[in-house]
Amino acid sequence: MSQPAIELARAKINLTLHVGGLREDGYHPLSSLVIFADAADVVRAKPADSFSLRIDGPFSGELSAGEDNLILRAARFAHEQLGGPKLEFQLTKNLPVSSGIGGGSADAAAAMRHVASFAGRDIAEFKHSEKIGADIPVCLLSRTALMEGIGERVSAMPGEGRHFGVLINPGLPVSTGQIFQAFDQGPAKDLAQPEDMDLIEAALAGRNDLQPIACDLQPEIVRVLMELTVQTGVKLSRMSGSGASCFAIVEDMQSAENIKTTLSAKYPQWWIWAGGFGDPA
Repeated sequence: MSQPAIELARAKINLTLHVGGLREDGYHPLSSLVIFADAADVVRAKPADSFSLRIDGPFSGELSAGEDNLILRAARFAHEQLGGPKLEFQLTKNLPVSSGIGGGSADAAAAMRHVASFAGRDIAEFKHSEKIGADIPVCLLSRTALMEGIGERVSAMPGEGRHFGVLINPGLPVSTGQIFQAFDQGPAKDLAQPEDMDLIEAALAGRNDLQPIACDLQPEIVRVLMELTVQTGVKLSRMSGSGASCFAIVEDMQSAENIKTTLSAKYPQWWIWAGGFGDPA
């Protein structure tokens, strides 16, 4: 029997996240510089009589493999558009759940890439994948990109290179709904991203509009960011998405490993990963 095909569902990092005012349709327009970390879930697939899902891995206990799982919903959505065989999926869940690094969307996008591959089709043929989730289009690409609109406009940014960094999740919940409810009480933000800069310079000049609110709701995020800010070799540190995960882009891999070693000893309850960011060579 042939081995299942494998897709990596890489963690999505919002280097910037500029959020506009609430639209009449209930969505917020956004503009985000996105990079992907080498930290990843693994999605395996093989042809089957019906769509199904099994889950293992360190964070598997927090997920249901039922019909409403985003992987299965995305796979059915993809199959309706591109056809091909139905698939049996196995998800190895290595990334924290509901943590602002797009894990669920990356998993769903990996499943959609499987559907396209088994159908002999291209992911560029998918239409309106943002209907499954705002992060799905950029996670389908899984490359450094500018994400705009409600997630449906994704512009690849080739040539931005490889970087090194750290991801930290403190293991505490933060409510996306509460964050946006508080955000809507304030003035609309400017969506423009800095221009004529390299990726990290542009990220430094940008911001995450949800970070101050998340920090108010979950002070442990403040602790994470304070710890990252004072570490040697850090060029940029910020919260990703609506949290609670935070990242640091650092000078080299040794700096990333040193930060992981230091903070893992000090905060054993935190999930900490060190490694590469950016498009594979």
